[in-house]
Amino acid sequence: MTKPTRALLIAATVLGAAAGRASAQELGLFAGPLTGEHSHSYSWQLDYTEGIGRYVAGSVSWLNEGHIPDHHRDGPLVQLWGRVPVMDRRVVFAVGVGPYRYFDTEAAEQGEGYSNTHGWGVVYSARATWYSTQRWTANLQVNHVQVTHGESTTAIMLGVGYQLDAPDTPGPRDFALPRTNKVTNNEVTLMAGATILNSLDSQTSAAEAIEYRRGLTPYLDATLGYLHEGNGLSARRDGATAQLWLTRAFFDERFALGVGAGVYVAIHHGDSNDMRDTGDGILSGLLSMTASYRFTQRWSARVTWNRVMTRYSRDTDVILGGIGYRF
Repeated sequence: MTKPTRALLIAATVLGAAAGRASAQELGLFAGPLTGEHSHSYSWQLDYTEGIGRYVAGSVSWLNEGHIPDHHRDGPLVQLWGRVPVMDRRVVFAVGVGPYRYFDTEAAEQGEGYSNTHGWGVVYSARATWYSTQRWTANLQVNHVQVTHGESTTAIMLGVGYQLDAPDTPGPRDFALPRTNKVTNNEVTLMAGATILNSLDSQTSAAEAIEYRRGLTPYLDATLGYLHEGNGLSARRDGATAQLWLTRAFFDERFALGVGAGVYVAIHHGDSNDMRDTGDGILSGLLSMTASYRFTQRWSARVTWNRVMTRYSRDTDVILGGIGYRF
């Protein structure tokens, strides 16, 4: 796992531009070996891609660069792609480039322990995609990551994808389908799961949350919630959350995806000396991804992955699942 502090702006701003027509239309998962300047590891990437015309696409991804010695680096990535379809649009070759907000858990320079560091980089990518007749895709992708501080890396990954909106022709959609109605009206969700401290040892604890979600526009939700990060970690936290979400629904509105960014106003319990040069440790950033499935008109299941972004090396991943009621 890896680390953060304010991917809020990149997520909200660039994702907001992408949502002008629709959210993710192709969903893909990639994995493969990674080579750094002095080490080897693995890399994986969760990717949302949407057409902006026949020869252009945009994507929003979460990139994980594995466990290079003394470093666990990951973060959100936004890219613009030039693409060329061939072979009756069944094969697409593409090249992409975009900013990368990375969060790194690294060994402390002096003494024992670790620190959560945050920075910016650029990712250059090349991708070849084969489109089947059943919406499934097979992918080969190469990423080259250059960052402001730390090792540059190169990864070669294989991937599988799925077109969430059925295309009108073979190959990718030129544009995602437009929307006229909100993804969500009102929803209250109770969730439970695990908190994972972004340290070199990745300590875990139980977590719980309650969330109220309200649809604002066909592409935008807002949430207010309460998050409890558990008792198993030093200087444990709980508090109020507020986020804006870019959302999109598929499969007759039953399945929905969203990416959210916002703030977390936390109350600290336990050893205040563990807050490492914090100054003000009350306000943290919150970056999240969510998926929900509505199995009746009123009831739905939801899974959410949250990244809590601090200024005092106490970043966490909070993974939650639960049941929601819509009204």
